[in-house]
Amino acid sequence: MTSETGTPPVSDARKPWRVGLIGLAVAMVAAALLGYAGGWLTPKLTHPGDTSVDAGFARDMSSHHAQAVELGMLAHEKSANPEIRLLGADIALTQQAQIGMMQTWLGEWGLSPTGSQPRMAWMPDGGGTIRDGLMPGMATEAEMAQLRAATGNDFDLMFLRLMRQHHLGGIHMAQAAESRAGDGDVRALAETMVNGQQREITDMQALLARLSS
Repeated sequence: MTSETGTPPVSDARKPWRVGLIGLAVAMVAAALLGYAGGWLTPKLTHPGDTSVDAGFARDMSSHHAQAVELGMLAHEKSANPEIRLLGADIALTQQAQIGMMQTWLGEWGLSPTGSQPRMAWMPDGGGTIRDGLMPGMATEAEMAQLRAATGNDFDLMFLRLMRQHHLGGIHMAQAAESRAGDGDVRALAETMVNGQQREITDMQALLARLSS
């Protein structure tokens, strides 16, 4: 149905975006379930302890990933650029699945989602990487609020810059886990994070160059 001007009603015009968000939400649930399933595939006779690198990384990276999922969802919802919408969806799905895997490991290890140590205590000089209570690369609440309010090209540029910084911080954390974790599955996941996020940074750099010109 159209209005007298021939313009689709607002509810119809927004329908493709709504369907896209519903589809992404369903896919994220599936990704989380796959992550949980992946975490159950390799039972171990011994488990990392509460203060281990493995446990600290799983806890802190789960929280770090949670913000990346929010950033990715915002990009998928708000951007009019199909490349950025696809990138946002990929980030949200990938990192939600990895959260599921890390949370499953903590459960298998008999550990709670939160530990007795401060954030980043598992990493050499980890405490020094905390800024305003945030782990490396994470956006502040003021930056998140600004991103939520942004539109058009301003939104796209801000998303890419925040996500690039977020990935750089995540890579720093994952590299430490890759070299120091005792569990082979934890090291393998950390390596996957490093490689995947480095590729996405390359894509974001190219998008930034194009959108900034």
